[in-house]
Amino acid sequence: MINVSKLKKGIVIDHIEAGHGYKIFSQLGLDALEDVVVLMRNVPSRKMGKKDLIKIETDIHLDLTVLGLIDPNVTINFVKDGALIRKEKLQLPAVVEGILECKNPRCISKYQKINDIKFYLIDEKTKEYRCEYCDTATSF
Repeated sequence: MINVSKLKKGIVIDHIEAGHGYKIFSQLGLDALEDVVVLMRNVPSRKMGKKDLIKIETDIHLDLTVLGLIDPNVTINFVKDGALIRKEKLQLPAVVEGILECKNPRCISKYQKINDIKFYLIDEKTKEYRCEYCDTATSF
């Protein structure tokens, strides 16, 4: 069994659905960090069977909206001086801005430069969002 040391300071992204860890790792740009980052895949879990886990040994700003879109069931643990100081449970965001792109080829956002289009959650099960301009359903 691999032994990964306890964090003194940093962030642990826990309860990642097995197989989603690398997607989160890539979307957050963790490969560009100079600090220690550990991605563990298929870790045994009593609750989930198997899970992925990411440990980041530094304080960085995480885009929780992106994390909520990729895997809304993750837990973010903030660690300082070796102790858990805060825990956040994520969920699908009700509004997403600047991340998704409308799939309607006739949407005005395809022809005009519009920054930060808002999408509104319409179905949690399918992770579908509605474009603020043309009401087309788009999923992540």
